[in-house]
Amino acid sequence: MSQRNHWDKIFEEKIDQQKSWFQSYPTTSMRFIEETNLSKDAPIIDVGGGDSLLVDALLEKGYTDLTVLDISGFAIANAQKRLGNKAQQVNWIVTNILDFQPVRNYACWHDRAVFHFVTDHQDIGRYTKLMANAIKKGGALVIGTFAEDGPEKCSNLPVQRYSQTALTDLLKPSFAKIRCINEAHQTPFNTLQSFTFCSFKRA
Repeated sequence: MSQRNHWDKIFEEKIDQQKSWFQSYPTTSMRFIEETNLSKDAPIIDVGGGDSLLVDALLEKGYTDLTVLDISGFAIANAQKRLGNKAQQVNWIVTNILDFQPVRNYACWHDRAVFHFVTDHQDIGRYTKLMANAIKKGGALVIGTFAEDGPEKCSNLPVQRYSQTALTDLLKPSFAKIRCINEAHQTPFNTLQSFTFCSFKRA
């Protein structure tokens, strides 16, 4: 099964409470994004945004230049249906992140839990180069991955886990760390998953 088919099947068949990553409100992501002090018309991209509620929260806060990218067309369709007419205010992209060819630069790149699915050494390099090229100089990267003591797999796929130090070192010299935290995400099944969450400035 291709990666796209794998994720389409999940987003087609599972409700929110069956998705381990579901959050009723993306508190940490919103806090990190708001700390960047971006103007409300600054271009923001949510990579792997799927049908998460981050785009809803950003719209509610008045951000006007939003892009959501996901490998799953079903995930995007779920989000568009939920947003109704507001979906027209968002740029939607269905693609594998490693195939993404940005036609513009972004002031903020948000990725909660896509990066850790990129496990091949060369692909990790491709993704970090992609971010470095796509984020404006002085722009922000907000990224969350499974921590060293986090799950070894998610949705039956292997993941690459990162400590704060490992993630910071990997993104040098293109990105300078702003701050990192460790976070315990409570899943809808009342289990805890350890995350490393960081923000960086494009050097």
